[in-house]
Amino acid sequence: MEGRAVNTGPTEAVVAFPGGAPAGAGEEPLVVAIDGPSGSGKSSVAKEVARRFGLAYLDTGAMYRALTWWCLEQGVDLTDAAAVAGAAAALPLEQGTDPDREVVVVGGTDVAAAIRGSRVTDAVSAVATHPAARAVLVARQQQVVAASGRRIVAEGRDITTVVAPDADARILLTADERARMARRGLQLGGEQDAERLHRQVVGRDAKDATVVDFTRAADGVVTVDSSELTVEQTVQAVIDVVVRAAGRPA
Repeated sequence: MEGRAVNTGPTEAVVAFPGGAPAGAGEEPLVVAIDGPSGSGKSSVAKEVARRFGLAYLDTGAMYRALTWWCLEQGVDLTDAAAVAGAAAALPLEQGTDPDREVVVVGGTDVAAAIRGSRVTDAVSAVATHPAARAVLVARQQQVVAASGRRIVAEGRDITTVVAPDADARILLTADERARMARRGLQLGGEQDAERLHRQVVGRDAKDATVVDFTRAADGVVTVDSSELTVEQTVQAVIDVVVRAAGRPA
């Protein structure tokens, strides 16, 4: 799939295809929505599913992290709901939708690495729990889904119920606490102590759960428990759900 960037600026989403239309352009719409808690494997699985079906990929969590980075850089009071919502409306974000190449640029600065660091990780829940800011970002996420020609895998906290409740396949990807903490520890290079890791995984989920329910499957959403599955097994389980729900060949 050719690299591309989605400019999710304050007015509307614009998709540019520098090397021409992406693989799958002009084909039937296929939207796959994946919810789940931290460490459930959403990102790795969603990217691979996108590759298998020739779809775009949207990491909505990266959007919240980008907003958090922007607020910190601009000195926005994270406890001020109106100020955070205003920052969300003005966020100069360019976010890629290629599962093979992460692009997250804010105000001309490449923040793909910075948004995964502890500075942003420790603050993202304070931003993501403001309903007005969430509403702004949800609208942007829906613009990205539409701009993809509705050929996309979107993953995050409230994708199946808020962002894409009409997705062809809706999946809650979950795992037990032990598995989720182990996976997040590996993602962070094994450098986090147990207490900090617990805060970043279980603590963040508890905070985020105050504004969105991503732990229980809504009606029509299929649960995939990856606690005892490998990444490949989890990918296949999700693909099976997509095939059954949308009637698409894998």
